[in-house]
Amino acid sequence: MKVFTGKKDKSQHLFLVMQKSRKIFRRLVWVKKDELDAETLRRAAGKAGKMLTLLKAKKVGFVVTSLIQNAVEVDAGQVLVEGLTLGAYEFNTYKKSQNKKQNSRSITIKCCDPEKLTSLKVLKKGKIRADGTNLARTLGNTPANDLKPKDLAAEAKRIAVKYKMECRVLEEKDMKKLGMEMLLGVSRGSREPAKLIILEYAHQQAKQTVAIVGKGVTFDSGGISLKPGKNMDEMKFDMCGAAAVLGAMKVIGQVNPKLNIIAVIPTTENMPGGDAQRPGDIVTAHNGKRVEILNTDAEGRLILGDALSYVVKEYKPDAVIDLATLTGACVAALGHLTTGAVSNNDALMEQVRRAGKISGDRVWQFPSFPEYGESIKGNMQTCKILAEVIPES
Repeated sequence: MKVFTGKKDKSQHLFLVMQKSRKIFRRLVWVKKDELDAETLRRAAGKAGKMLTLLKAKKVGFVVTSLIQNAVEVDAGQVLVEGLTLGAYEFNTYKKSQNKKQNSRSITIKCCDPEKLTSLKVLKKGKIRADGTNLARTLGNTPANDLKPKDLAAEAKRIAVKYKMECRVLEEKDMKKLGMEMLLGVSRGSREPAKLIILEYAHQQAKQTVAIVGKGVTFDSGGISLKPGKNMDEMKFDMCGAAAVLGAMKVIGQVNPKLNIIAVIPTTENMPGGDAQRPGDIVTAHNGKRVEILNTDAEGRLILGDALSYVVKEYKPDAVIDLATLTGACVAALGHLTTGAVSNNDALMEQVRRAGKISGDRVWQFPSFPEYGESIKGNMQTCKILAEVIPES
């Protein structure tokens, strides 16, 4: 018989048999000691959510107590709902055994709150946030043959209609007029036209405008600078910055923050077609800078450069947050549990760092000293774009 120690990330089933009805109720129990914080609680609820899905449970309940609430920085009820919803997530669209009824299966979450520590409004907020994350996960998990730039644009339009936002999609002819040769250069090797998606949320009491920009490369082969074949299937995830932005806009449309928020998504494929961009090509960016392409697998900074230039010029936001699966070098430096960040504003960086700590999405700031600017100067009075390959250990 195994002894349940209650250590972090461990769980145990308990079976309760009711003699009269002969029904068996399954419960999931986790024990946390002095390690309890918001993220530990969220992960524990996530583990419970995952097991409840495996058990095909229809209902789950939890109790909010002062012991739990005093150990976390935010509302414990919200954190528990987030964790349960995230843990119960399944991506089974392509499983033959899954019918429509199973795909739409839902779990009822019940909260026992004897001390009145949380509220229904806050619990709903937790569900909204987790659903936004799950949208991003579904977009990321969808294979590239079913998720092209036009499909990201369609998802943005659906969000705009549902939450009364404004959505515009710039086509390649529009980008050409705007001088976006970096974005257009990346898309040249693909049969799928690139898109620049602009999604606008406005609040009447807003005093600030924030722009969020997400990289949307729906498949990244590396272009002419072709990636190695191993794990190339994972390059469908190179649009996860865009997925995160769309998930965030879904949440924003429901919580209605007192901000104006502009979401911009440059989206394309990076393919080695006959008309593909070549190493050594020089293109002109939206802001007029000349850029030398030394490696076509550095496409993220190209498409984001044009998008960032566009949103700054057209909307003049108070802050810009850029989300991207930009380089494997970040994983080499920080692993898979921490996001790397580069910022020119320490106050904004601290807000992002604090938000990441509360949400469990930890962020680590990289240096951005002025001297680094020398390393991107090209040989022909240009800015050079180069991606370095990190060797496998």
